[in-house]
Amino acid sequence: MTYDSEGDAPHALVVDDDALILMEATSILEDAGFRVLEAMNVVQALQILDQHHDAVQLLFTDVHMPGVADGFDLARKTNERWPHIAVVVASGQAQPEPGDLPEGATFIGKPFSAEIVRHHVRKALPDERHPKQLRT
Repeated sequence: MTYDSEGDAPHALVVDDDALILMEATSILEDAGFRVLEAMNVVQALQILDQHHDAVQLLFTDVHMPGVADGFDLARKTNERWPHIAVVVASGQAQPEPGDLPEGATFIGKPFSAEIVRHHVRKALPDERHPKQLRT
């Protein structure tokens, strides 16, 4: 996990139990101008959000992870507790059913490209909350 309280870059939290996908998503979001925090399950993600929710602008989460909660649960809980955080959910196995995603959340399939991630992040965040690299 990387966290630096200095600077004006918005923070994103990436959550995935697959280390390679976690690294790829982190790299894509760092290249897009975010400072990235990382978690490998819902429990870790909620601990990070409890501490850093004021700085986090974006949650990028996988669906299937170990534990009793999944990425859909994390997306809904994040939206309830911290509605300012934009939510992007990704999966190569699951498709959201009605009620799985909170209002305003975005779903993308895996595998994803940097271009797809940047496109959906631009749509998920208001223009004034885009990192400099995503501003058009």
